[in-house]
Amino acid sequence: MEQIRVALQASDPLSHAGLASYLQARPELLLVRSAERAEATVLVVSCDRLTSEVVATLRRSAAEAGMPVVLVTGEITETELLTAVECRVVAILPRAAVTGDRLAHSVLAAANGGGVMPPNLVGELLKHIERLQRDVLTPNGLNASGLTPREIDVLRLMADGLDTNEIAGELCYSERTVKNVIYGVTHRLKLRNRSHAVAYALRAGMI
Repeated sequence: MEQIRVALQASDPLSHAGLASYLQARPELLLVRSAERAEATVLVVSCDRLTSEVVATLRRSAAEAGMPVVLVTGEITETELLTAVECRVVAILPRAAVTGDRLAHSVLAAANGGGVMPPNLVGELLKHIERLQRDVLTPNGLNASGLTPREIDVLRLMADGLDTNEIAGELCYSERTVKNVIYGVTHRLKLRNRSHAVAYALRAGMI
């Protein structure tokens, strides 16, 4: 069995020792030293509150290593939750509810591309997404993917192998309109070319 390499950062020695003992007790997990942090698969961060210093650390970690983060914290507000998600936090454990099993479950979920959050935090995220859809996306003719229905139609036909002329005929657009749509998508999402745009849309589940 291949062990999941875990890096640990805690705001106080007691929390560090407690979480380290939980992690070291699991044969499927390997706690790495601070010097080997860049080689970890998952980062566990423990703090009382999501202070500006903790956020800076999370942003730096996301930029440098890009590994998913399990956050153990005393309390977190809606604004802090959104900031945490932006910093690659995929699992949040209330400090008072941490057990060895819960911590291991969160680390395994993070390593496998999943996430774990208390129900109230999931509710806060869903409410934020609803507000984003209502106040930002819908007024601008966008959906949750960040693409307009027309852009999705063009990308779907591109994925089917149609060229610009064929896409224009299928959608009853001019070729110029189709080219403008493709340029708009690739420029806005910083994609290299049509193939990159199609691959991006497929991976993101947009088409």
